[in-house]
This record gives sequence, C-alpha cells and structure tokens, in this order.
Amino acid sequence: MNLPEYTLQQLALRNGQDRDEIWVAYEGVIYNVKKSRMWRDGKHYEHWAGQDLTEELKDAPHNANVFDKFEAVGIVKSRQKPTN
Repeated sequence: MNLPEYTLQQLALRNGQDRDEIWVAYEGVIYNVKKSRMWRDGKHYEHWAGQDLTEELKDAPHNANVFDKFEAVGIVKSRQKPTN
C-alpha cells in the first residue's frame, strides 16, 4: 500500500466540520467515510470522525470488515522517537 502519511493532527481536521473530508483511522490506515450515510456530518452514533477508532471498534456491533467498503486514503504517520 503506497499511501500518503498524515499525522493525527491532520486526521483531526478531516472531521466533517473543519473541512469537507470525513476520515477515520483504524489500525494505522485512514479511510474516507464521507459516502456513508452513517457518518453524515462527521458523527456516527457516539463516535466522531477525524479520530483513530482502533480501540473503539471492540465495543462496536460490527467488526473490522466494515472498513472494506471504504477507500483507504492514507496511513497514520508514526511519531518518531527522539534520537539522543
């Protein structure tokens, strides 16, 4: 997968409010969920777009296969550890 990298701060801007994009991340991959009526206005039940939902998925009534229908648009840029 050769996708652009985005920081969590950049992902946070794609929340359906600050910009037109509605993105969420799961296990390091960022998905465009704008076409889903379930993510209208960047909100899906108690979840907000622009976030990494990896931890929250375990409480969802569906599994990770739900992301198969969405386009992967990027990957979460891992934070570099400072070198001494």
